[in-house]
Amino acid sequence: MAMEWTEETIARLRDLWQQGLSTAEIGRQLSVTKNAVVGKAHRLGLKPRPSPIRRAAKTAPP
Repeated sequence: MAMEWTEETIARLRDLWQQGLSTAEIGRQLSVTKNAVVGKAHRLGLKPRPSPIRRAAKTAPP
């Protein structure tokens, strides 16, 4: 079943995204999957953030 995005949940998504929470954490708070969060953020044109996987790889010693 598809998630129905209300104005309230979109506002919460924007706020949590701005705070820098992970997509998984945002999903937990909104009771949706992280993929739903990623898709909606993309459709809303929210600013992309660096991948935590790439960030971890750059900080790991060679």
